[in-house]
Amino acid sequence: MIKIKIKKKVTIQLIYFYAMAFLIHSPLEQFEVTSLISLNLPVLGYINLSLTNLGLYTILTVYLVLALHIMGSNNKQLIPSRWSIALESSFASVHGLVKSQIGAANEMYLPFIYSLFFFILIANLSGNVPYGFTVATSIMVSIGLSMTIFIGVTILGLRLHKVHFFSFFVPSGTPLGLVPLLVPIELISYLARAFSLGVRLFANTVAGHTLLKILSGFLAPMFTSGAITAVITLIPFSIFIALIGLEIAVSFIQAYVFCILTASYLKDAIDLH
Repeated sequence: MIKIKIKKKVTIQLIYFYAMAFLIHSPLEQFEVTSLISLNLPVLGYINLSLTNLGLYTILTVYLVLALHIMGSNNKQLIPSRWSIALESSFASVHGLVKSQIGAANEMYLPFIYSLFFFILIANLSGNVPYGFTVATSIMVSIGLSMTIFIGVTILGLRLHKVHFFSFFVPSGTPLGLVPLLVPIELISYLARAFSLGVRLFANTVAGHTLLKILSGFLAPMFTSGAITAVITLIPFSIFIALIGLEIAVSFIQAYVFCILTASYLKDAIDLH
């Protein structure tokens, strides 16, 4: 009887193990772009129009940015609201960033960098909501942003400096014999900018969300396995809460770093060495 009970217990544990193996989803599943609404229109050979979670959260991000600024408007009131003070502080920070990186004479690029900062910030913060989707975790969005900025900065540099723009690939004071060696290196370094911005944003957001998904997958069954285990699990759970706070801080940091690098690329295109 004892052997039969032991065998039954082992069998039940194995069944539970394999069931959990099939039920536990991959931490990377949260980054999949899925279709929410799809329409097949009988136009030009049945065009398929679909709204994905990426498109939905991109639209929500734009509307949240607009709503935040509408709520922050003073409406000609003498005393500013809390939203207005927060937006003025954010504007002052981005304005100081642009002024220090590009210079006071080139503040015409402030609206672009300000819009870029709030789009990335709100997209990252909305992605921290449970069961949400982070727009920056799509490699198409991240690389698309960096490629667009790279092409725009290159066109700006060519428009301002014409052929003299190519002197950017020859560091000042370089001996003539080293020019054939340094020009390909500088060219590769310049072309890497098209991907470095997007890859940095993509990698940091994906790494943070993946870590939180893995930890939450471990903590959830530990809380339901028993009273003593649940009490002990409070220790790693406090670390998990701290990581959530860190992930929110990373949302601000990544938006700020993205704008700093964009401003520095604009400065390189405007003021050649």
